[in-house]
Amino acid sequence: MLSDIEIAQKASMKKIQEIAARIGIPEESLEPYGRYKAKVSLEFVDSLKGRKDGKLILVTAISPTPAGEGKTTTTVGLGDALNHIGKKAIICLREPSLGPVFGMKGGAAGGGYAQVVPMEDINLHFTGDFNAIALANNLLAALIDNHINHGNALGIDVRRIVWKRVMDMNDRALRDITIALGGPANGYPRQDGFDIVVASEIMAIFCLATSIKDLKARIGNIVVAYTREQKPILARDLGAAGAMTALLKDALLPNLVQTLENNPAFIHGGPFANIAHGCNSVIATQTALKLGDYVVTEAGFGADLGAEKFIDIKCRKSGLRPSAVVIVATIRALKYHGGMEVKDVSNENVAALEKGIVNLERHIHNVTQNYGLPCVVSINHRTHDTEAELQLLVARCEKMGAKVVVARHWADGGKGAAELAKMVVDMCEQPNSFRYVYEESAPLWDKMKTIASRIYGATDITADSKVRAQIKKLQEDGYGHYPICVAKTQYSFSTDPALRGAPSGHVVTIREVRLAAGAEFIVMVCGDIMTMPGLPKVPSANAIDVGDDGKIIGLF
Repeated sequence: MLSDIEIAQKASMKKIQEIAARIGIPEESLEPYGRYKAKVSLEFVDSLKGRKDGKLILVTAISPTPAGEGKTTTTVGLGDALNHIGKKAIICLREPSLGPVFGMKGGAAGGGYAQVVPMEDINLHFTGDFNAIALANNLLAALIDNHINHGNALGIDVRRIVWKRVMDMNDRALRDITIALGGPANGYPRQDGFDIVVASEIMAIFCLATSIKDLKARIGNIVVAYTREQKPILARDLGAAGAMTALLKDALLPNLVQTLENNPAFIHGGPFANIAHGCNSVIATQTALKLGDYVVTEAGFGADLGAEKFIDIKCRKSGLRPSAVVIVATIRALKYHGGMEVKDVSNENVAALEKGIVNLERHIHNVTQNYGLPCVVSINHRTHDTEAELQLLVARCEKMGAKVVVARHWADGGKGAAELAKMVVDMCEQPNSFRYVYEESAPLWDKMKTIASRIYGATDITADSKVRAQIKKLQEDGYGHYPICVAKTQYSFSTDPALRGAPSGHVVTIREVRLAAGAEFIVMVCGDIMTMPGLPKVPSANAIDVGDDGKIIGLF
């Protein structure tokens, strides 16, 4: 059996100009990065205003497990399937971060015969967007320390600097560091730390901005520090917004690539959903909706994290409205939620499956009852799935009013998900009751409590007196209308990653609160989640290599 990268390397790709022409993008509106990837000019994007939007389809999943689900694979497979049945469909994905590529996950461009290509480029440096975001973020960090070193005219309290440096790699050693050692010439020593690029507020701003003007304004609004009198210091106070925007100007252009079946795909931006808002750029999604009849996008991790933020942050800020939702699951992953260990999930175990289905059922409930959207469950088929297991799963889902499709896009590409595509098209024509989880006018504390109780199944939220005081001050300072971006483990509805299935009755502890004034949301860090991940004991980097012929091997 061929590996994902071997399948991708055998792909017959078409020049990106051909892919662009199929959806009406003229060659003069492209900025090619080689033969098979290109950026699309903002002038062309602006010219699309006034066109009717296509239907937006959100792909989400159950709570992720080591047994695997295949959300990106399903997103790509569904896009190919829609084109296979004669529809004009475009895929919108996030760019992979080098953290998981070299850490736990390996590649993140789909799998099997449902991939986006060129796979190696997409998984590694791609078009340099993440590098531009890191540089802009770290320029701001450098300007803060430089301002203090040269007299500190703004009166920044060095104990109250909230802006961190970033890099796009898992590195636990950088979480807490001391900087500016070595004497007066190197500035004032202070405690600092790094986040991963995908957790940066610049990444969130990048993915929510709708134009260069909007990007620059949002960057200027970033709160980087406070004075001793608790007065906020903004990026614009440091004169940083213009230079940062210059670094991001070209990156803001959406990236166009293709699937293995030569269908168009936009891949742009990439915030994680467990520590950020987990959606690709608004610009890419809006552009695709003007060019295609159907747009398939994904939100990170399960429907409790990525989908909730897609609804309450991305849709709220942009006016986007999904028409249908696909929830991805595997029999293997559901049995893991039912208590089986990863090494055993290929064995038939109807009892474990029945126990684990509660995880899927809560995600179905959240999508249909809390988000007001129709959904279909797509079972990413594996050869070890048995008829008894499939029958149980179909029966339980149908009892909740959700249809189930066994999709075989991993093995068969678009034609393997044709039934799923037809079902999604039908759902898109039905009226829905799309709604947000909470009202914009609700207080910040109540918004977080609503998410915890309605989406996570918690009975309450808690925080120490310092965090409560921070939330109260943010409310009083005029940020109460902002949505909430929860940073918590993706592996459980609770803040304990070991609690599988659908735990209820737990209490969500808010450990830290961060203001993202440029992105216009409040980050609430819960449990033990880290915004700078660490590498696992055996990182994926150990398996990645380059052959004598220059081909990359071991990348998923």
